[in-house]
Amino acid sequence: MNINVLKDGPLLITGINCDVLHADGTKESKQGSIALCRCGQSATKPFCDGSHKQGFKGQPIQLILDDNQS
Repeated sequence: MNINVLKDGPLLITGINCDVLHADGTKESKQGSIALCRCGQSATKPFCDGSHKQGFKGQPIQLILDDNQS
């Protein structure tokens, strides 16, 4: 799994096979990749809908998680 915090954009998570538990208790299965809102303006939270393009500023970083480490 790779997590990229995009400059002025969302968290882009690739290589996933997980369930997303929403605030209302519903569970949604996701595979492949997802973009999670970081600006707080998305109408489809927790997912990104592109609202960050209205002026959100944030620095990029990359996290690489190794599931094989102890």
